[in-house]
Amino acid sequence: MPPKGAYTFVLHSHLPYVINHGRWPHGMDWLNEATAETYIPLLNVFNKLVNEGISPKVTIGITPVLTEQLNDNSFKEEFKEYVKTKIKAAVEDERLFTSWNQLRLARQAKLWQDFYGQILSDFQNKYKTDLVGAFRKLQDEGHIEIITCAATHGYLPLLGEDTSVQAQIKQGIKTYQEFYGRQPRGIWLPECAYRPRYNWVSPLKPKGKSKLRKGVDEFLSENGIEYFFIDSPLLKGGKAVGVYIERFGALKQLWQQFEKEYQPASEDMRKSPYELYLVNSSGQPKKPVAIFTRDPRTGIQVWSGEHGYPGDGNYLEFHKKQFPGGHRYWKITSAKSDLADKEQYIAENVEERLKENASHFKGLVKGIILENQKKAFPYPFVCAPFDTELFGHWWFEGPGWMYYVLKWMAQDPEIELLTCSEHLAKANPRKVVSIPEGSWGQGGFHWIWLNDWTKWTWKHIYEDEIKMREAAYEFGDNSDEKLQAILKQLARELLLLESSDWQFLISTWGARDYAELRVVEHDKNFKRLYQMLIKYGRKKEADQSDWEFLESVQKRDNLFENIEPKWWAKVEFPA
Repeated sequence: MPPKGAYTFVLHSHLPYVINHGRWPHGMDWLNEATAETYIPLLNVFNKLVNEGISPKVTIGITPVLTEQLNDNSFKEEFKEYVKTKIKAAVEDERLFTSWNQLRLARQAKLWQDFYGQILSDFQNKYKTDLVGAFRKLQDEGHIEIITCAATHGYLPLLGEDTSVQAQIKQGIKTYQEFYGRQPRGIWLPECAYRPRYNWVSPLKPKGKSKLRKGVDEFLSENGIEYFFIDSPLLKGGKAVGVYIERFGALKQLWQQFEKEYQPASEDMRKSPYELYLVNSSGQPKKPVAIFTRDPRTGIQVWSGEHGYPGDGNYLEFHKKQFPGGHRYWKITSAKSDLADKEQYIAENVEERLKENASHFKGLVKGIILENQKKAFPYPFVCAPFDTELFGHWWFEGPGWMYYVLKWMAQDPEIELLTCSEHLAKANPRKVVSIPEGSWGQGGFHWIWLNDWTKWTWKHIYEDEIKMREAAYEFGDNSDEKLQAILKQLARELLLLESSDWQFLISTWGARDYAELRVVEHDKNFKRLYQMLIKYGRKKEADQSDWEFLESVQKRDNLFENIEPKWWAKVEFPA
């Protein structure tokens, strides 16, 4: 029986640059937690499937800034110590619970010791501390596809200069080539945010002068990227339901400020998220870029803590933790139960729930494929994008659920597992469509990242973007090694300043103080380096304190060794 349609998980793996920028509660522990709870467990799932003769065909994005961090030796050493600390905390918990005669909690503490002991062993012995290499091996063997992203997850539609968009994309591609040994075919646009070509006006000066800006798709096409992802309302209209609104209470409060102004576009039933389309907003004969569209029906089953699988009462509660080690011993119980009312987690009850949820999901995907095949879509493709960290970190049992989903889909003759590039080659799309500006945030636009709480961050970004463009134009071709060192660090600080994480954390109150401090820090670094660059570049003068400052910033923000300031000097193919 030939397959009736295809499916892929699209996983977006990203964390902002946290090395040398704090540890707990905000900083390196984000990276340590995601590695222990998500990245290594998923690698284990993929390799387990491969060993069973099943190719998972997952499409996974690993952002350039995350790739750099996973490859950093300081992370590798700190991660080992982090895991040992988690094991020690679980040992202490077991002693404490045993003294209280809480034997079920004591058994769970022993399970935490086993879990982290295995994670440490896998990291050191199975993967030789090289997680980037482990993902690359799976790609080289044809089992997964790795895609790239903008260098530091900069929110591309809101960046003020086309040279900044160009640099984010070019650095993203160059870092990918360095670590994964090939040209990336696909890209995850940060926050799935897209902007076509048009006469753009700064959102901080809505009555200001407009300027013609290239579409994001144009930069992708010019740099050899073949596809990207959008949310379904950008393709066909309808209500845009953001993926983060349920997880962060502050977003619900913020959304109330914008909801009255939000008018969903009427839905175009002629377009389908299960069909591939092309986009070219330039109005010129450029090679169009393919768009994969997020399937909303499968999305809510996994994104939603209230309506989806992660909200099952038997699964581990994320928010309630044992002090001081931070281990979790309680189950969700119910979505509306208070933390004080959470019941003890029973690990033995989880496996059957995973199988039932995985079976339901596989059935849902199959139903979508068969339903849409009847609607004159010859080979429906279900594209299900999620943040990678959802699986394991936010939803502890998520990697186990994914194992069963992939295994059972692979065993179903009517479903074909394909990476995005494989489906693109098979589908060979011809239809070119226009899509509007937007993102996968609530309301489908930019308000999570641009609002009254975050406008001040964009003021700094816009000022520094202009300075970077002017500095790269003036000094980019200068062969002085010291000057180039200043210029390259200037570019790194701008990239870090542009990270969309800062506005997101401010808007969600997830780590607001930390995000605001990082914006201020990178802006101050940039401005001091810029003054040093002007002084040294034009007069060959610089104080010893300036060189010491440069050295300290180079050590702290030590990424993108292959950065090229010329990317900021001018647009390669002007609008």
